Amino acid sequence: MSLTLPFFARAAGQDFLVALIARRLLAGLLMLLAISLLIFAGLNLLPGDTATAILGQSATPAAVHALKLKLGLDQPALARYLHWLGAVLHGDFGMSLTSGENISAPLWTRLKNTLFLASGTALVAVPFALIIGFVSVRFHGSWLDWLLNLLTRSAVALPEFFSGYLLILIFSITLAWLPSNSSVQMDMPLSERLMAIVLPGITLVMAVLGHMSNMTRAALLNAQNSSYIDTAILKGLSPMRVLWRHVLPNAWGPIINVIVLNLAYLMVGVVIVENIFAYPGLGQYMVDSISKRDIPVVQGCALVLAFVYILLNLFADVVAVLTNPRLRNGN
Repeated sequence: MSLTLPFFARAAGQDFLVALIARRLLAGLLMLLAISLLIFAGLNLLPGDTATAILGQSATPAAVHALKLKLGLDQPALARYLHWLGAVLHGDFGMSLTSGENISAPLWTRLKNTLFLASGTALVAVPFALIIGFVSVRFHGSWLDWLLNLLTRSAVALPEFFSGYLLILIFSITLAWLPSNSSVQMDMPLSERLMAIVLPGITLVMAVLGHMSNMTRAALLNAQNSSYIDTAILKGLSPMRVLWRHVLPNAWGPIINVIVLNLAYLMVGVVIVENIFAYPGLGQYMVDSISKRDIPVVQGCALVLAFVYILLNLFADVVAVLTNPRLRNGN
């Protein structure tokens, strides 16, 4: 009996996790479908005419009509949406209206650049957030805790465009230490690519560090107020050992969850930062295409960003279950 019960408990927990992932995947796919419809409808409801925007205001009505026929803009909106969605499901994001080239290849290249910037930011922001949260709890109520909270909250209060231009003013214009233009190429050495993303990376770190560190601090303080912590203290364990061995393992769930959600935010925050530093990622690609009214490119960029965001949220849900025994057993 003692061997059978743990086996069935583990099996039930695994079945619950598989069912949770299946439900989240289904909900994510439905959400992605709804987002694709909203993206298509929103872009097509924008004022102005795409053909006129491409040809210019001096274009003749005949030229505008001919371009509409060529681009399929004379078709009903529902037919154009279904055709676009079917092509996307086959990996074809369509043709750029301005350059006439298939956007799948540049879309993939830009996505890799954006993921490179977001990953570099995460490698710096996550350890710093954990250290700041841990130190704040260890010296809770002291001047160090107050100072760290002041610095992190001040960093969060600064908009990305303000902190980005401020960093350019200091490190590019005044000190001339780092380039203000973060243009990268796929054949660049890794050292040069890393140097190019220093300023946009610092800007993004400032945007997410405060939230991650404050939520880490809150999760650790919440776990520290549990009764088993009082027992550990009464046994004579040092505060650092109690915090490291007993508090941190029980706070991992909400900490990892908030970290993953902030990483998902990075995929949205890069849109502003990439344009400030002329970084060739999805954000800059999308904004440039908006100004040119290149609808297929905007649709593709928005859909890819939404997909990555939903995927990271799914990962956060799974991690929350894995780190919580009660959720893992379906309770």
